[in-house]
Amino acid sequence: MAPFFHNHTNPQDVWYVLMEIPGLEGLHTWISIPFSFVYTVAVAGNILLIFLIMTEHSLHEPMYLFLSMLASADFLLSTTAAPKMLAILWFHSTDISFGSSVSQMFFIHFIFVAESAILLAMAFDLHVAICYPLRYTTILTSSTIRKIGIATVVRSFFICCPFIFLVYRLTYCGRNIIPHSYCEHMGIARLAYGSINVNIIYGLTVALLSTGLDIVLIIISYVMILYAVFQIPSWAARFKALSTCGSHICVTLMFYAPAFFSFLAHRFGGKTIPHHIHILVASLYVLVPPMLNPIIYGVKTKQLKDRVILLFSPISVCCENLKVCFREWK
Repeated sequence: MAPFFHNHTNPQDVWYVLMEIPGLEGLHTWISIPFSFVYTVAVAGNILLIFLIMTEHSLHEPMYLFLSMLASADFLLSTTAAPKMLAILWFHSTDISFGSSVSQMFFIHFIFVAESAILLAMAFDLHVAICYPLRYTTILTSSTIRKIGIATVVRSFFICCPFIFLVYRLTYCGRNIIPHSYCEHMGIARLAYGSINVNIIYGLTVALLSTGLDIVLIIISYVMILYAVFQIPSWAARFKALSTCGSHICVTLMFYAPAFFSFLAHRFGGKTIPHHIHILVASLYVLVPPMLNPIIYGVKTKQLKDRVILLFSPISVCCENLKVCFREWK
């Protein structure tokens, strides 16, 4: 266990305690089973998705390249938070140093902002495909996609980098409990001694002007997409377009809904929302969307589904041959 510090300390000397799920301590082993399963499926599914898109030339299209970016972000998001969460559930390993907490905080916020931009890019891709199909290949060229990818990373870095300086400038008073199973900006800042108004203002500004703006643009894109879809005379083509839109909207809602619940609960619902509900929802936010995204796109996208079947068909044939050999041997 880390030592306690009672006086104002250098941030590098501070150790924090990440909170376990209050009231459910006796169920931690059982809770860890679905958490482990979800994390394993998320990692395997996103790695498989990236592998298929990168190795199959026919999938080197804008939609799939954006999907590979989303899978990369999902893999990184779950891997940044889940191992420590599982260590808390398995071994009650709640201690985390200030440096480690700031690193986790930065990467969680960085990936969140990046994934928000990727979802906006995917909405733009769908908007161009449905509203301007004849200009699709000229608008979304390889160069444009590369620039969007670079801009996503650069924007996320410059938005999230100030979080590091904002928490380092604060004065801390020893070991404290972070009311979360992973570290985020306000969770750390609220444990400081003194005013954190700058942290609050910057956090809200980032939420409104980056993620909030992304959401507004995504909504505008889907309104225009749905308007264009209902102008299509063919029912079959309309149904196909709506099916594609449904997948994107489902993924977008799964990403933003729990994230904003956690964001608002942490700032305004501390006394009204039970701690165990807040912690469970926040934990599921970094696990469930990364697990479901590859499944949703794998099931709804014929090209991906065909590639998965083709990839695993030799394994199934080999298993069938082994069964036949075993029957003959018996």
